[in-house]
Amino acid sequence: MKKLAFGMALVLSTAALAVAETASERLAVSAEVFREVMGTPDKGIPQDLLAKAQCVIIVPGLKKGAFVVGGEYGRGFAECRQADGMGWGAPGAIRVEGGSVGFQIGGSSTDVIMLVMPGRGMDKLLGDKFTLGADASVAAGPVGRTANADTDVRMSAEILAWSRSKGLFAGISLNGATLRPDNDVNAELYGHRVTNREVLHGDVQPPPSAQDLRAALDKFSMRR
Repeated sequence: MKKLAFGMALVLSTAALAVAETASERLAVSAEVFREVMGTPDKGIPQDLLAKAQCVIIVPGLKKGAFVVGGEYGRGFAECRQADGMGWGAPGAIRVEGGSVGFQIGGSSTDVIMLVMPGRGMDKLLGDKFTLGADASVAAGPVGRTANADTDVRMSAEILAWSRSKGLFAGISLNGATLRPDNDVNAELYGHRVTNREVLHGDVQPPPSAQDLRAALDKFSMRR
């Protein structure tokens, strides 16, 4: 599976998609996906939710196909806030497998963004693997600059999720999908074997290739 080509952000050219397979390239695409989603007036992730989020997970080009029977497969990164609660730390590589993402807004390749809200959600990221909807509660996130009152029922979820496909952005159900560390990508990024527990706890320095993604997160999610 390591040699499979993954669908990336729709704004990139076909040629760019074909080569965006290294960890550094995938980080760059993740940053672009996040900037584009948040740069769409009144259609991004609510700012108040971003300000509260403990971690952000970005999976560019989650792909539906035969590689995972009955489900999906994708690679991305988790970023968590630094100990001071302001800026963002180093990216931990993750894999999304199985489940029934559904691709509710069409397309066979979908960019996925998840917010891990304060609570036990980050503890799940530090483990070997966890299943959304079983080990951690997940809900489709609201779209817009603010989270409306009628979305209060979703605010108790440990993880909120959104997807973008064919230019459309909406909350998405991810029940049944499994998230696990992508240790091979972490080794590629950091030059040695490192766990997501070490990365997300702030025990390693962010690689230079993560600067663009961290800057995008800082720009749109700074706590006031």
